Amino acid sequence: MPTPVADRDALLQQALAKSWFYPLTLPDGRALPSTHDGRVDAIHLTRARMLDQLIDAQFPGDRQALSAIDIACHQGWFSLQLARAGFGRVDAIDARAEHIADTQLLAHVYEQASINPRQRDVFALNAQDDGTHDLVVMFGLLYHLENPVGALRVARALARRACVIETQVVPHLGGMVDWGSYEYVRPLKGCFGIIDEIDEVHAPEASVTGVCLAPSTEGLLWLLRAVGFRDAYVLPVPADGYEQLRHGKRVMVAALV
Repeated sequence: MPTPVADRDALLQQALAKSWFYPLTLPDGRALPSTHDGRVDAIHLTRARMLDQLIDAQFPGDRQALSAIDIACHQGWFSLQLARAGFGRVDAIDARAEHIADTQLLAHVYEQASINPRQRDVFALNAQDDGTHDLVVMFGLLYHLENPVGALRVARALARRACVIETQVVPHLGGMVDWGSYEYVRPLKGCFGIIDEIDEVHAPEASVTGVCLAPSTEGLLWLLRAVGFRDAYVLPVPADGYEQLRHGKRVMVAALV
């Protein structure tokens, strides 16, 4: 049922009164205010293009019977993209109540009834309570966590067909290490960089604990297979895509069940 005109006008004014981390334009063409004057729009637009390519490749045809879950949905921009791509149900999950409120507002503004915003910590998610989903999306979260391996296990438990992860990465460290004795050595499969966000936990784009472990690309691919995905690979970046993705300082990785 369409939203009454008076209520719809109130929704639009509510959206215009806020600042948004993503490039958003109302159905009537008005641009929503940006928190950063558009300085980081390129990363979101590149992610969106790469996500569309993955969806087209892995989920061709009608998607009304499919579900997706957007973990750490932030203000709901990618949840909106998933709904527009035709997924019949999109669970939008975030640990912060203000992000869930923003996502709910976008769902109403763009009349996307398939979006289901819920406030949950990633580590509280499980297949029994939250179901499994054809596609799991985890953008901009992994490198803000102190337990990224646990988050990957959650993603695998919720994924029915595929998962896509976008994350900052650190330089790879490889080689052999003594493992209890010089006579017994093991290969390094990857590494994590420790990042301090302890003084930034109040920031809406930062860690909720302040302790962050960012993986190397090689380590992330190995871990995705180790937690149960049958394959994992780095998605190609458009030639004019965001510079960090083009230069491998961030990656978008697909993992298949």
